[in-house]
Amino acid sequence: MDIALLIFGFIFMLIGILGSFLPVLPGPPISWIGLLLLYLTKAIPDDWVFLGITLAIALVVFALDYIIPAVGTKKFGGTKAGMLGTTIGLLVALIFPVLGPFGIIIWPFIGALVGELLNKADKKTATKAAFGSFIGFLTGTFLKFMVTIVYLGLFIATAWEYKGTLFPYFN
Repeated sequence: MDIALLIFGFIFMLIGILGSFLPVLPGPPISWIGLLLLYLTKAIPDDWVFLGITLAIALVVFALDYIIPAVGTKKFGGTKAGMLGTTIGLLVALIFPVLGPFGIIIWPFIGALVGELLNKADKKTATKAAFGSFIGFLTGTFLKFMVTIVYLGLFIATAWEYKGTLFPYFN
């Protein structure tokens, strides 16, 4: 059973890394499930503090992924209309994945642009705010990717540390 948990945990780690780029998969929480599966083996002692801290980090990063594009819009001169447009664009991308994985980039940009134009901003200001949305998206993606890579490193390091207990027949 330990080997099955280890394999499924590793698969969850890889899916989590993919999820840091694909909008339909919440990367850090999926990677955290991989860590949880590893710690559910009998070979590795329970460390609920570690799992609690890593869960909190995964959930914060997951939430930030939806907040950062709106903040990027505001930092680049966008108004509340642009931030609302970014959020609506993000929701459109999640609910109607018309443009596939590119929709998560394009729709928040379009939402911010439309929001700013409806708020009577000139095209230059609206485009700048929409660019802020794009930068925010890239920032969120990079943050998710880094967290999932760190979780993979923790997974591998822990599995390696307890390899003798996980794989007793290799000793």
